[in-house]
Amino acid sequence: MQKFTSHPGLPRAAILLAILALSACGGAPLGGDAGNVLISNTIASQPDANAAAADGLSAPAKKEIAMQLVSSSENSSLDWKAQYAYIEDIGDGRGYTGGIIGFTSGTSDMLELVTAYDKIKPGNLLSPYLPALRKVNGSASHAGLDPNFVTDWQNAAKDPVFQQSQDTLRDNEYFNPAVSLAKQDGLRTLGQFIYYDAIVMHGPGADSQRNSFQGIRAQALLRALPPSRGGNETAYLNAFLDVRRALMQSEPDHAGNLDRLDTQQRLFLQNGNLDLNTPLAWKVNGDSYQIN
Repeated sequence: MQKFTSHPGLPRAAILLAILALSACGGAPLGGDAGNVLISNTIASQPDANAAAADGLSAPAKKEIAMQLVSSSENSSLDWKAQYAYIEDIGDGRGYTGGIIGFTSGTSDMLELVTAYDKIKPGNLLSPYLPALRKVNGSASHAGLDPNFVTDWQNAAKDPVFQQSQDTLRDNEYFNPAVSLAKQDGLRTLGQFIYYDAIVMHGPGADSQRNSFQGIRAQALLRALPPSRGGNETAYLNAFLDVRRALMQSEPDHAGNLDRLDTQQRLFLQNGNLDLNTPLAWKVNGDSYQIN
């Protein structure tokens, strides 16, 4: 199964700061220590299920579901942890795609990942490739990476330190910003996942960059208001999915991956499952999946 990815080649640190700054504009989201204290003080006497609902996609069980949903769309498997070792050139002009969310050698995040890994564990299997990764960044080139980069990546993926490096970069640049902004918009767990899946595929981007997560959100806001602005949550999420679907249809790399919207996310939304409660059943890429 081909893996789909699309990360615009923008400076990740700058994008992350911009997203977090935007989140702060309307008040702090329920994240970090302050959010945890607020949640624990207000629902300490409530059942665990209520605590999970308050945490949304950040709750461990919900986050695990999110990882499985993305993996089903991108790797045709619920076993997302097996994707630490995944790597191939899928011919999308972004060089090598690898790891749990498709870090790419052509769009800076694979370079960031290997750099972070090298700082924690200097002299690892991938450290010698840092000069080549700097040179190929922004292109589809394999110069300096072949012939052993794929094998060395797969072997490095057995290292818990490299696995943790992937988890950390995923959380810092994709999961946490997406969930934080979704909570800022008043979205529940499903909406938080819809944001996360979009940022994984399209990259964070900016409001003016129509083929990015922020660009999709900006267009959706022109069609409907999120709950934080007095809008209907289902109507807003439908607008967001409509914008994203039109974008994906216009992109050859993504036009064949619409199932992740039509028979996964939209299905959950039509069922009114805004809290992303199990059991979940869906189809992507012709395959059926279920989480009980």
